[in-house]
Amino acid sequence: MAHSYPDSAPQRESADVVVIGEALIDVVTTSRGTVEHPGGSPANVAYGLGRLGVRTSLLTSIGDDERGAAIANHLASAGVSLLPGSISAGRTASATATLASDGSASYAFDISWELAPVAPPSFPRILHAGSIASFLSPGAGAVRTLLEQSYRETLVTYDPNIRPALLGTHAEALAIFEDLVPLTDAVKLSDEDARWLYPGLGLDDAADRVLGLGADLAVVTRGSEGSLLATRANRLRVPAVKTAVADTIGAGDSYMAALIYGLLSRSSDGLAPAVLEILGRSASKAAAITVSRPGANPPTAEELAAEPEPAPA
Repeated sequence: MAHSYPDSAPQRESADVVVIGEALIDVVTTSRGTVEHPGGSPANVAYGLGRLGVRTSLLTSIGDDERGAAIANHLASAGVSLLPGSISAGRTASATATLASDGSASYAFDISWELAPVAPPSFPRILHAGSIASFLSPGAGAVRTLLEQSYRETLVTYDPNIRPALLGTHAEALAIFEDLVPLTDAVKLSDEDARWLYPGLGLDDAADRVLGLGADLAVVTRGSEGSLLATRANRLRVPAVKTAVADTIGAGDSYMAALIYGLLSRSSDGLAPAVLEILGRSASKAAAITVSRPGANPPTAEELAAEPEPAPA
């Protein structure tokens, strides 16, 4: 059966950001039925960057099936291109969430992660890697190789987006994470990621650990409590943007996409305190816009730049 994929997209050399990582179908099952939609943290970050107008390519592994076509067309709708080698003969990965009547969810993953070795013919301005793809063999080895080939040539960002059910032992996952951080420039952790990786450390100490491993910027997001942005010289806490929450799907990925967007457009002031504040406030606003509406629906550049509407009298 033929599947409808988008027409060939911009070539790899034209991308300002290349994202490496998994794309999958999120399957949500409730008493009212089942709904499927494209997901996977790296794919969500790529989609968020595309929505912000950034020329973005994704290197992933999806099947030549209906679900793969749905993911490819979803990404294309935001202007994101799939890099060669991203479509294989296998089936597209999925994550099934079953919601109980009390709102609690149980999860089941159907994912295998393989990535053909790729040597980048040119380097984007930023390379982003993330999530399951950086831990799950055999593809995790190819991800590490790409980071090793790239980190001296371009800015590398990383979001481990910890999924304990897929990571093996804590010691194994921590070793993989700490092996990758020296190949990166900026690392984002959620507070849940930080506490899982470093159960004996506070969030500031976890950020210090990431900086000590070689990253220049460590970011820890704390949901409604805001976020921490830390360098070896400066540390800033940025409050969350208050908003009515529809759901929290995609909030962390929208934050990550806006952080990358900010790193692309920052001035020559490096990571000075004023730059950190702009990065944090913009990323927090992106997350707030996303949680204010259902589903993983990140903002456009126009929405991110717009002044907030005045509160009703």
